[in-house]
Amino acid sequence: MAITAAMVKELRDKTGAGMMDCKKALNENDGDIEAAIDWLRKKGIAKADKKASRVAAEGLVAVATDGNKGVAVEVNSETDFVARNEIFQAAVAKIAQRGLDMDSSDALADAELEGGKSVKEYLTELVGKIGENMSFRRMESLSVSEGVVSSYIHNAVATDMGKIGVLVALESSGDKAALGELAKKIAMHVAATAPLANTVEDLDAAIVSKEREMLKAEALESGKPEAIVDKMVEGRMQKFFKESVLATQVFVMDGERTIETVLADESKTLGADIKLAGFVRMAVGEGIEKKEENFAEEVAAAVAG
Repeated sequence: MAITAAMVKELRDKTGAGMMDCKKALNENDGDIEAAIDWLRKKGIAKADKKASRVAAEGLVAVATDGNKGVAVEVNSETDFVARNEIFQAAVAKIAQRGLDMDSSDALADAELEGGKSVKEYLTELVGKIGENMSFRRMESLSVSEGVVSSYIHNAVATDMGKIGVLVALESSGDKAALGELAKKIAMHVAATAPLANTVEDLDAAIVSKEREMLKAEALESGKPEAIVDKMVEGRMQKFFKESVLATQVFVMDGERTIETVLADESKTLGADIKLAGFVRMAVGEGIEKKEENFAEEVAAAVAG
């Protein structure tokens, strides 16, 4: 079957693949558009598999909110350059919006995103178009039965996405607009201070144990008696709790009140109790071990493809 320019254009419009790839796909499949799309998808998957070993530690965090629910998602890429690509950003925004209907990272990864493709499949095809490894990493969500969930993006590169994303959930029957404004301010505080937990009771026991162990080792270096050392450690642990827990951190916007005091003051103003139901602070690449390569190795790798 003769392959026309119109057929190549149609296939290119549907897949985003290059002209020569589209022409070859049509030739390989006797002009059958649907079969050619499948052929290109397989080719994209092959490209993605080749790139999958590359560490994807850059990318974007995106947030999406809908009244009393919000989600934050992280989608990784190999380079910050791709994170500024509008096609990649559009994909991340779609994934975040889809997350509002999901209850876990695994559910979102397998959820249908567009054209019958799952989030994982959609990103795999995008690898073939953009040319570097990318992957959906995680999703976290917050919701309240009554109140608001507000978001904040630090150093946004596009609407609702950037390197650090924060969600704050406030449970209250108070005015929604006022609650939303307060939640946004607390989210900005969370972005700046990176608290480890909402309250002391919420702190990870392993983190507390490690901190206590380190402080004791430091105190023993002073040569003081064990009983004195134990008191020193307890004093320093109290300081650790105060600085690490959101409720007792000093609000960065006034430098005087703690967050729990801010909430108490705003509860009086609104005439309704306000409870900080939770927060999420998500930063791109945190916890990912980045591969170190010297310049010569990078050039060799690029030449090798």
